[in-house]
Amino acid sequence: MRQDNIFLVGPMGAGKTAVGRHLGKRLGLHFIDSDQEIQDRTGVDIPYIFEKEGEEGFRAREQAVIEEMSGRTRVVLATGGGAVTVAANRQSLAGRGFVVYLFASVEQQTERTRHSRNRPLLLDCDPGEKLQALFEIRDPLYREIADLVVDTNGRRVHDVVEQIVGALSRNPEQVPDGHD
Repeated sequence: MRQDNIFLVGPMGAGKTAVGRHLGKRLGLHFIDSDQEIQDRTGVDIPYIFEKEGEEGFRAREQAVIEEMSGRTRVVLATGGGAVTVAANRQSLAGRGFVVYLFASVEQQTERTRHSRNRPLLLDCDPGEKLQALFEIRDPLYREIADLVVDTNGRRVHDVVEQIVGALSRNPEQVPDGHD
């Protein structure tokens, strides 16, 4: 099953959803965004879940979705930035697919998320300071499970996707069946 799935991890603003959508099309795999899946299942947005259930409640929902979605085959799964903070998520992702860490500097994250209203961890704080604090905690966790690290700073989605596809082609045992 490991070669049939690609899981994207990384901070908010790294481009996981955009890259995932294009990568899925490029490789003929089904694209799933874990945050969107949670919203579809609950009928509310992520900030509302954080407001009503706190981060702990959201992480429990996220863990259930990642457990289920990572158990499928032939998927590209974009995870939320904090998914790696839960050990069970790291285990599921590392054991069931090819994990790509989409790296983005704190400066790039700040720029890419500055107009977003859908980032509950960035509300009521200095976004740059918060993103730096999250980076220090999460970067080692992303790297712990990553099979590939791709720097997305200042890069187009197409170029990031082609770098991932190129890395997969150099590791044929990792290439999903739909690869051309």
